[in-house]
Order: sequence, then structure tokens, then C-alpha cells
Amino acid sequence: MAPLPADLPFQLISKTIGQGAYASVRKAIPLGRRNPVIAIKFINKDHAFRQGRLTPKQINMEVTLHAHLGKHQNIIQHLGHGEDQLWTWIAMELAEGGDLFDKVEADEGLPLDIAHFYFTQLISAVSYMHGKGIAHRDLKPENVLLGEDGDLKLADFGLAALFKKDGKSRLCNTICGSPPYIAPEVVNGRKSKRNDLLDNGYMPNICDIWSCGVVLFVLMVGNTPWDEPTMNSWEYKEYVDTDGRSSDELWAKIPPDLYSLLRGMLKVDPQQRFTLDEIRTHPWFTRDNPFINGKRKNRVEMATQMLSHLHIDLSQPPSQSQRGFSQPSQDPDAMEIDSTPHRSRAEPSSGLKITSTQPETPIADTPFDWERPPRLASHDGMSASQPSKAPIQSSAQLSQSTQDMLSQEPSMSQFKATPGVPLSLTQAANRFNDILPHYSLARFISPVTISHIIPLLCDALHRVNVPVPSLTANKSLAEQEAEWERLGEASIRVKMADGRRQGLNGHIVIERVWFDGQQMSEVRFVKASGDPLEWRRFFKEVTLWVGEVVLTT
Repeated sequence: MAPLPADLPFQLISKTIGQGAYASVRKAIPLGRRNPVIAIKFINKDHAFRQGRLTPKQINMEVTLHAHLGKHQNIIQHLGHGEDQLWTWIAMELAEGGDLFDKVEADEGLPLDIAHFYFTQLISAVSYMHGKGIAHRDLKPENVLLGEDGDLKLADFGLAALFKKDGKSRLCNTICGSPPYIAPEVVNGRKSKRNDLLDNGYMPNICDIWSCGVVLFVLMVGNTPWDEPTMNSWEYKEYVDTDGRSSDELWAKIPPDLYSLLRGMLKVDPQQRFTLDEIRTHPWFTRDNPFINGKRKNRVEMATQMLSHLHIDLSQPPSQSQRGFSQPSQDPDAMEIDSTPHRSRAEPSSGLKITSTQPETPIADTPFDWERPPRLASHDGMSASQPSKAPIQSSAQLSQSTQDMLSQEPSMSQFKATPGVPLSLTQAANRFNDILPHYSLARFISPVTISHIIPLLCDALHRVNVPVPSLTANKSLAEQEAEWERLGEASIRVKMADGRRQGLNGHIVIERVWFDGQQMSEVRFVKASGDPLEWRRFFKEVTLWVGEVVLTT
């Protein structure tokens, strides 16, 4: 709530587009100009100190290290910084392609060549950082973004550390990172003095190698190999006990030629772990790939394949895809990062553990400060035709012109009976973003009104163990429904822990739209913070429970 600095050398042009524990990100443009559009990270000093125990020196370290990195095509570029009494701000390159892992199908991953393409770019970025003597220490999906042309952009250097200066290396002893991606030596070391510090340090650059291995695994299969690298996780324990020859079904999806690379990167003993040189010379890393050094049209093909892999089979009963979760750790001191996690085991009814949930309707009366993704369609004025009361299962009941418009919307392709991208969309595309937009595809259209869709969504949230308090606290149901319809929009705020017990927060936004003279509702799942792949999984779970009122093509 603190006022932002008044003398900023740029003009803010958006609401919040990203959020961390004590920082938020908004879009801006230079004063007196229309471009380039950049991103500004605002760090609240007092909040960072109280919530993150970060001193001014540590905040300045993030600024200094990010600036020191200079320019690399796969790293978000530092453009400037400043501060006042309340805030530190960092001006950065805007990742115009959005989150990479928002475009990865949960529990399926990416096509092989595309996963390889992004892994080589990740290694390029990490190699460059290490060459500058800087380790990232927080490599995870939330920090892997995309540029406008689909290139990977590594972001967020709040936990970065200088491990080499003037040719001399130093150890780190701070416990930091995200449990599914963190290296075992960080969490399993002795802590006799403070719970957040190790008695014996670790080499953060070697820890980055481990995290890159986990990210590669997720790119391939759409899930993490374990919830945390401790013996409290049965997946990790079996991996260790079998010397990397796990019987877990996820590992069965890894191609044989990639298996050896992953085992080398995920060596428990950091001294035996692959180096960057060993990774870059591994046969799987050096394999031919049509998307590497390819022409611009290859980026369109890459985006087309990625979009084709995003799909939700609404004909599948939700209960049939339930696999359950592994049991949470019983050792409260196993990790001092967030809460004790356990890996997501998809899918509907999977048992998301809740920290708190609060409905926010109408949205105009709430502090919903997020930049909303653009609507699929919005038509001014009301049609003379009355909304149909019968749910529409297919766009075939709409006019041909409306069907044609819907077929060009990327988010509609995920509900096709046969996954694919319309030829008309690919023929007109010249860039990666023409196929895959920067905004999240976690959205759907429903033919029912706001007052009808909200109870269905609330019931779906309950079914995935996200309880929603009463929506009619101080009003009658009729009064609340009338207000939703009058405003034409509503929002349900969701705050939960994902399947690995990591924070996952955002809003489900419902807005009235019109198609072919018929009133419908557009439902968008807007993530505030948390793993984008976990948010995708959450969206899929809820959507399957309300599938009978989802408009399909």
C-alpha cells in the first residue's frame, strides 16, 4: 500500500503482471515515448526485511549482480535501477512471450526437439552466468520466461550469489531455493547454529547444475521427479537407493539417450555431478535439432507443436485421472523453505491442500490489482436475442462467422476432440507469438451466465479440496446474483498450497461476453504467484469438473 516513487524516469502503463514474496512487477515505457515497453520490479524495503529478512545490503546485491551480468540473449537484461526511502526498483527487459511453463502441458511435457531446444538455451544462460562468477540458486519454472520470438529468458536474480571473484571461489551456506528443484547438499547439511544456515558451505554453481537437471526432467514429462531431495520423499529415496535407476513411471518416459545425461546432472555427490563442459559435450545435448539455428518459420512450427500439446479431454470423467499424492514429510525440520512439500500427482480430486481461500465479488470492490489478460471477445450493447438456457456443447450451434472467429483463438484449441491448430491460424502466422500469445491459456468460454457459473466453479473447487466460504455473507442469494449480473463480472480469489505444498495464488475471473447475440461467460484463471505448471494443473482439474458447460470447438 506504500506509495510508489514519484520521480520515476518512466511511465507505468499496467497493473501488476508478476509478484514475489516482497516484490511486484509492472510494465512501463520511457517518459515521452511509446516504446520500448519494459518491466519494472518494485521491492518494498520494509516488507522485504520483515517477510524475507533481507537487509538493504542483500537487496543491493541483487541489483549489483543483475547489472553485472550485462547482455545475453537468454537472460532478462538489466536496464537501470533506483530507490527512495520505501522502494528499490529495477528496470528490466520485458519477457514478451510470458511464462514458458504456462505453455507446457502438465504431466506430459514438451515434444522432444522443443524440450531439447529450451534446455540448450537454459544451459547457455547458466554457462554465461557462471562465467561471470554468478550462480542463480533459484532455477525453477517461475523464473523461466520467453521472449517475443519464443527464446528462453532466465529471470529473477534475488537469490543469486557471487561464487568467484578474481579467480578465487567461495562457498555459500544459506539455505534457499524451491524444494523440488533444490540440490540435496543444500537441504541435507548440518545446521547447528541457525536453521537457515549450513555449518559447511556448498558450491552454488554446482547446485545450479542439479536444478537444471530437474528443469530438464519437467520439460520432458511435465512433472518433477520428487517433491524434495530428502529421504522423506519416497521418489527421491528410491532414486538414491537404486543409484538413479528409479522404477517410478515418470522416469519410464525418459528416452534412453537422455537418461545418462540426467543421471549425470542429478548425482547426489556434488563432486561427481556433471560439469557444464560434460553437459555440452554429451551426445543428447549435441544431437541435431531442426529448431536450433533455424529460420523464423521454424519458430512458428515450434509454437504450433507446443499449442497442439495443450489439451483437456472433457469427455474423460474427472475421477478416472486421479493418481493421488505421496505422503507429506513428517520431519518439520527437513526444510525451512515454505512448508513441507510433496509432489503433485495430477489430477482432479487430487487433494490440493489449502492455506486459505476468500471469494471476492464483485471484483470492482476488491484490491484485484492484476493486469487482466485480454478478453477473447467483447461486444458492446446487448443483442435482442435471449440467452439460451440449454448448455451448448459445441460451437456448431453458433453462426459460421462466430465459429470462424473462435477457431482463430489459441485457447479454444485445447478443447478440441483431436488436438491441433487450425491451418488458417498457422498460415497467417509470421512469429512465435502469432500462435502462442504471451497471456495464459488457462481460460474457457461457457454459455451459462455469471450467476450460474459461479456455483459450478465453487462446487468444482470443493471437489479439489479448495473450500470456498459463503458467497452471500451480507446479502441474499438473489441480491448477490443481481449484483453479479449488473456488473457483468465477478472474481473468486484462491490461495492454496499446490501438490508439493508450495504457495499457489490467484483469481478466477468471470466476465460477461457476447457471441452471435448470445450472452456467455468467459472464465479466466489469473495466476498471482506460484509455479505456472502447477497453475495449469489446477486449471485443468477445475475445468474437468465443470466440463459440461465449457464451449468446445
